[in-house]
Amino acid sequence: MTLQPAVLDRPAAGAFAAVLLDMDGTLVDSDAAVERSWRSWARRWGADPAAVLAVMAGHPAESTVRRVRPDLDEALVAAATRDHLEHEYVDLADVVAAPGAPELLADLEATFTPWAVVTSADTELARARLGAAGLPFPVLVPRDLVAQGKPDPEGYLRAADFLGVDPTECLVVEDSAVGVAAGRAAGATVAGLRGEPADLAVDTLHDIRALISREVTA
Repeated sequence: MTLQPAVLDRPAAGAFAAVLLDMDGTLVDSDAAVERSWRSWARRWGADPAAVLAVMAGHPAESTVRRVRPDLDEALVAAATRDHLEHEYVDLADVVAAPGAPELLADLEATFTPWAVVTSADTELARARLGAAGLPFPVLVPRDLVAQGKPDPEGYLRAADFLGVDPTECLVVEDSAVGVAAGRAAGATVAGLRGEPADLAVDTLHDIRALISREVTA
């Protein structure tokens, strides 16, 4: 099946067929771990830590490596990416659920609203961080399940396909420019956290709860 963004009218707030959530910075507070791992990697691989931190948000690891070390050949890019990920897999000490995440996921389950996690992390890292944060993930679309990472819309299109919903009827929740671009390219309505410009401005995940219109059924 070829996944292509559809061009349809967007639903009004409260009429979303599914909610598609980014992981890092959205569902999971992993800021300290992410910064720590990239600073450590930059020291090992001769990159400017400030330059790494300026471009890593929302991007898959290999994309960040290519941006800050364009001189590396494909074999070294792969080695540098593996080196970074191997440190991230085990650095989970301060990875916790973002404020409002457990409550939002409970609401989605209680209202029978389909939802998925779409992340630039690979499967192992996504499972490790979601597990450390104590969050479920019934549908997970990680970086290694798609050909292109964000800002390409493939991850969100694939998540909508897994859930059996039209991507243009979905709400995407993101905290990075590349994530917002991916959601919009998929045709979804996008809510931007952390002041990220998007279709809907939200301060925290608690604001997303107000966008779920279905009544809780006992």
